[in-house]
Formats: sequence, C-alpha cells, structure tokens
Amino acid sequence: MKLWTYLERGGKRAVEVGHRRWGKDDVALHFTACAAIRRVANYWHMLPAYSQARKVIWNAINPKSGLRRIDEAFPQEMRTTTRNQEMSIDFRNGSTWQLVGSDNYNSLVGSPPAGIVFSEWALANPMAWAYLAPVLEENGGWALFIYTSRGNNHGKTMLRHSEITDGWFSQIIDAKSSPVFTELQLASILSEYKGIFGDEFGQMLFNQEYLCSFEGAQFGAYYSKQMSEARADGRITSVPHSTGLEVDTFWDLGVDDSMSIWFMQPVGREFRFIDYYENVGYGLEHYAKILKEKPYVYGNHYMPHDAAVREMTNNEIALSRKEVAENLGIKPIVRVDRARNFDIIINVHIPAVRNVLAQSVFDEKKCATGILAMENYCAEYDEEKKILSNRPIKNWTCHAADAFRTFAAGYKEKIPYQDLSIPPLGKFQHGWMM
Repeated sequence: MKLWTYLERGGKRAVEVGHRRWGKDDVALHFTACAAIRRVANYWHMLPAYSQARKVIWNAINPKSGLRRIDEAFPQEMRTTTRNQEMSIDFRNGSTWQLVGSDNYNSLVGSPPAGIVFSEWALANPMAWAYLAPVLEENGGWALFIYTSRGNNHGKTMLRHSEITDGWFSQIIDAKSSPVFTELQLASILSEYKGIFGDEFGQMLFNQEYLCSFEGAQFGAYYSKQMSEARADGRITSVPHSTGLEVDTFWDLGVDDSMSIWFMQPVGREFRFIDYYENVGYGLEHYAKILKEKPYVYGNHYMPHDAAVREMTNNEIALSRKEVAENLGIKPIVRVDRARNFDIIINVHIPAVRNVLAQSVFDEKKCATGILAMENYCAEYDEEKKILSNRPIKNWTCHAADAFRTFAAGYKEKIPYQDLSIPPLGKFQHGWMM
C-alpha cells in the first residue's frame, strides 16, 4: 500500500525490492491499468529480455485465480484491440500498453511512453534507464523499478540512489515481513537450497531470493571472485592514457545485438583497460568514427572469427566485416578464433579470462559499463528446476564479456617491452599463463 499510495498521489520514481513471489509484476500491472485510464498515453512493461515477456507476463497465469495476469489487470471491457504477436493492448480511451525488452531499448519505435515498469531491473541492461530517463523527464512520465536483489550491481546502486534522493520512493520487503510464506515454508525452502547447492551457496541464494540481501556476488557469476580481487587490489581505479604507447582494441561484433569494444594498453606486467564502448544497431562506420574521435594511437584491432563472414554492402561484391572495417581505417585487424561451443567456452575460455584478470587494471569511469557487465556475467539459472545450466546467460552482460574473451583467446604474444618508468597500478601475485 505504501508503494501504491505513492504512485496514486502522483509519484514519478519508485524502487520496490521484493522477495521472490511477492507479486511485484501484479502490483505494477494493476497500477498501469489505473494510470492508463487517468492519462491517455503509451505505457511499457519492460523485461530484461524481450524473449522473456511472453512466458513471464503475456501468457502467465495467476495460480490463485486461474486467470491470465494481463486479463486480471486489463479486463476485456477496457480494450479495443489485443495484439498477440506484438504483445500489446489498445484501450478504449486511446491509451496503449506493450511488453518490451531492455535488450533492444534504443530500437523501440513509436510514440514515447508516459510510464515504464522496469521489471527484474537488477537483471536488465542498466543503459536502458540512461536512454529512457530523458524521455520521461520531458513528458512528466513515471518509472517503477521492481526486482529481487542480484548481488552488488546496479540494482543495489539504484536502491541506494532512491533512498537518498528527494522525490524518489524506496522500499524493501523480504519474505519475513510479508504474508506470502509461512516460517515453516521458508525453512523448507532454505533446507532445499542447501541440499541442492551446499550450505554456503544455498544460504547465499536463499538470502538473495527471499531475504533481499545484496551481499555477495550474483549467484553463478563467472568472474565475481576475480573482479572483487581487482577492487580490493586497487585495480579498478583511475587509469590514465599513456601517450606514446599503442592502444589495442578487442571486439564483440553485432548489428541487432550490441557491439562492444575494450581499449587496452599493455604496460609492463599489467593490461590496462583504459576505455570501453558499446552500442547497438549501428554499422561499422559508426565505430570507425568513435575510434577516430578518441585520442589514441592504435596498434592491432582484435575481432572474433565472424569478422570474416561476408555480408551485403553498397559494393557489387559482398565484403566481409573485416574488409569493411579495414576500408574504414580500422586496421590492422587480427582475427581471433573464439569458440562458440559451450564446453570450450566454459572449460577453456572462461578459465583463461579468470587467469588474465589477475593482471588487468580498469579505469573505473570510462570502463564502468564493461566492469558492471564482467561482475554480473553468469550462468543461466532455472528457477523451476533450481539448477545452474552449463551455458552463460544471454543478456546485456554477454557482449562486454565476449569482447573480453576475444582478448583472453587472442592476445597471446609476449609483451615486447618492460617499461619500468611507468609504475604499476595494481598489486600482482601471479603471472599470466595461457
């Protein structure tokens, strides 16, 4: 009721951290129905990935009533059109509601929304809010962030921001302060988690899912230990660009998906990641422009093997991405055979990344998005089966992680100099062994 009252009285920014099965989406859907009647506008319900939306919201059934969640929130009497393919609804008063994904936030078309629900925000692409916040600010719209804690990531920082910022609402409701589960049920869930994952990880997962704890890394995160050590060692800090030393770049290629680039200078025994860039939906011309605008002298540009794939261009003869990039001045390009086989990724590439992270230093501001992705890149977790899969999750974190994997898989040469005039930025105990 605190959340509902805040929104009903005109509140514009709300953060609700609730335990698993509390009913966060149901509250958000019902409030959106009311908002759509009061103000004729477009409204979005955003999931971390568009592919989740149909199962999680559109087709989901309330087990207590046996009705679809969207039919409870948006009765047929409110509607003129229901588009199953687009997962959108038109209302009689002219408002619209649609399910969207944070994985393609900047490619959504149509009139801007006046209200957005960011569901499972801790798993969503944090850049979605940076992109959409000005839209809501301009039209006086509202944003509701609903999620369960997922370690020390942007979900935690969003909560902290809401707690200290005027005009924002914040609330945490764990399973012990709500009537959803009895103490006996919670004890049974904890026992089950410990039986499946062991005492330590079982307790951590229970604390995360039901007690809304932000302590510890996201469950199943591949690089949480190494990134935590980097922070403890002071290797996530201000990293100046060393003029006179070449900058190598490491890529993950995409068009509809994000294209990601790490910028690195090898200095002595350190690999200094001085910059990171990521965007979506642009051709190589855009990235060539970005590279030219930065004050770096480039060495090699490492791209995964799909850079050799030929694609349609304005030329009569189809060119590969490598050829297009070189024609734009991005050269020389080193093609990296980066495995797509999950067994090789898990058993070879991820250990290689963990190893080289011990010698890596990151600029905390310019690489902020990439760092956040590396800290939260994790295995898929099946909530129903309560198991971690043997493959990485496909979400906003994988682009930065895959670009870094290009580095770990392709940068095997010896450092050609040992410039002792530039002091190390971090403390190291291990060498890099591939």
